[in-house]
Amino acid sequence: MDNIIEISALNKSFGRIRAVKDLSFKVRQGELFAFLGVNGAGKSTTINIMCGQTPKDSGSVTIAGADIDRYPAAIKKKLGVVFQSSVLDRALSVRDNLRSRAALYGLTGRDFEARLARLARLLSFEELLRRPLGKLSGGQRRRIDVARALIHEPEILVLDEPTTGLDPQTRRTLWDVVAGLRRDRNMTVFLTTHYMEEAAEADHVLIIDGGAVAAEGTPLELKNAYTGDFITLYGVDEVSVKSLGVKYERTIDGFKLSVPDTAAATELIVRHPDVFKDYEIAKGKMDDVFLAVTGKKLTGDMV
Repeated sequence: MDNIIEISALNKSFGRIRAVKDLSFKVRQGELFAFLGVNGAGKSTTINIMCGQTPKDSGSVTIAGADIDRYPAAIKKKLGVVFQSSVLDRALSVRDNLRSRAALYGLTGRDFEARLARLARLLSFEELLRRPLGKLSGGQRRRIDVARALIHEPEILVLDEPTTGLDPQTRRTLWDVVAGLRRDRNMTVFLTTHYMEEAAEADHVLIIDGGAVAAEGTPLELKNAYTGDFITLYGVDEVSVKSLGVKYERTIDGFKLSVPDTAAATELIVRHPDVFKDYEIAKGKMDDVFLAVTGKKLTGDMV
């Protein structure tokens, strides 16, 4: 699989603040790439450089084989971006908002109407086309934001906190659409999120801290490297749990034991079959990975 995004030794400072520090990473075509970091970690600066909105100080950015310094206009046509805040005109109707956006890419007349109809069906907003954007709910507006990003059929979809504040149904709809686009068109998705269950579904995760790479890999690789396994034990008393000699904490229904890995969990269960009659084993979550890597919790809106 070819790399569709290649960033090497990227640097950007704002006065004395180094927002991005020698940042290097690659994104393969067709993958879901999660870009994680707390507020101020350098994510939005990186995205703005990729989109041609912010000039870099040094380093290289290549997207779909084109250098950002030499071919910025061509790169912008390859990208569709869903920003944290909507950039659409609240006074205009949904149709007029999307028509004006499509016109920037030379998409007009019957071609625009056909594209609009497909997106309206895909994102379920046919009944909203004549309504002013400002009269829509937050979830409805988010669907239109996604349609705006997809109107020119980009190769790369950048989702910057796409589901923050959305109801579960709208979140599910959005991810179903994204999954379909990846399956049918091999679209690459570049995601920032503070919902770790979304990051856990990514093909590759990069954690940025203080403008630099703190860790990267598949979700499983990161879990194996930075967290252990957890055994939730039911129907036993605390004396029996203490006798196991491992770290634990009390839960509502039982006790949660921490072990280094699955092999250690298996060994413990085999040695104490009388204690492990009712239990569950789970790997650490991406929240645990992020905390272990950065010493911070990933909560709230990110920048």
